[in-house]
Amino acid sequence: MEITDLVRFIDGEALVLDKPAGLDVNRPRSGAISVEGLAKELRFGFAKVPTLVHRLDRDTSGCLLLARNDKAHKRFQVAFESGLVEKVYVAVLEGVPEAESGTIDLPLGKVSSEAEGWRIVPDPKGKSAISHWRTLAVDKGRAFIEFRPETGRTHQLRVHAASGLGLPIKGDPQYGSGGPVMLLHAVRLTIPRGTKPPVEAEAPLPLAFGALGFAL
Repeated sequence: MEITDLVRFIDGEALVLDKPAGLDVNRPRSGAISVEGLAKELRFGFAKVPTLVHRLDRDTSGCLLLARNDKAHKRFQVAFESGLVEKVYVAVLEGVPEAESGTIDLPLGKVSSEAEGWRIVPDPKGKSAISHWRTLAVDKGRAFIEFRPETGRTHQLRVHAASGLGLPIKGDPQYGSGGPVMLLHAVRLTIPRGTKPPVEAEAPLPLAFGALGFAL
């Protein structure tokens, strides 16, 4: 696949990539390929190397925003911090929730140990984390879910699925039973830009979702 095939939106300020699952966003210690490591190839005629505005987990696929200049980067950061960015994810759960929709309000904290490393856990004293969800389809005992996170905590949707709904995301290597690929996908991203048209991008569902019979 050519790197240009990953581009879902581009203009003078913004670049949105459809990040594949398994690709690190930041450069890992191992030196493996990453979005950050590919930044020079993402200039597309600009002298300035684009910079990451937010993050997706290594195992999460979908829309990832980079800024093409410093002024845009600051504006996009403010939009994220102010809760103005619309983020829509889809996931396949290892089971079916009792309700058809709802809101998970479950604060999160970080714990770590030498044996297990770090992980995110529900913590009443942790940072506020809110996710809205609804069931899109059910097949063979699994639910296809849309998530609209109101906050953007590390591993928020993964922990909200596993601990808030009691149903981990299929393939989650840390909060579920693992598998060849984690089925969590950032399907749509919308960032307002005042008087300018918003940045709007959609990333098609990976083939792994279709293999289980789910489609948008």
